[in-house]
Amino acid sequence: MLSIDANIIVRALLGDNPFQSDQARALIKANRVWVSTTVLLEVEWVLRSAYKLPKSDVIANLTAFVGLANVTLQEHQRVATALDWAAKGMDFADALHLAATQSSDSFVTFDQQLATKAKGMGAGAVQLL
Repeated sequence: MLSIDANIIVRALLGDNPFQSDQARALIKANRVWVSTTVLLEVEWVLRSAYKLPKSDVIANLTAFVGLANVTLQEHQRVATALDWAAKGMDFADALHLAATQSSDSFVTFDQQLATKAKGMGAGAVQLL
C-alpha cells in the first residue's frame, strides 16, 4: 500500500496537468493507496481555495475518490461523516473537527454559523463561548 500526498489526488481529480494527471491516475489505479485525514483536508482546501471549485463539486469529487475500492482512509468513518455534513452545508474542515469530537460532551467554539448548522443537522453538541 502506498501513502499519497494531496498533490497526487488533486492532479488525478482535475486533470489540469496532462502529464502529472496521467501519472497520478495510473498510480492510484494500479495500487492500493492510503490517505491521511490531513491530506484530504488539504485537497478540499486546494480545490476550493486555489482552484475556486464550487463546494458541491469539491464534495462530490472527494466522495467519489474516497469511494474507490483501492482507497483506504486513515479515518473512514470520520471522513464519511464529515463529507455527509459538508454535503448538507457545513464547512468541510468544521465537519472534520466536529466528527472527531463525537465522544466528548460538547465542542466549544465562537463560530455561531457552525453551532447553528450542527444543531440543524443533529451533528452533535456544539456550545458557543
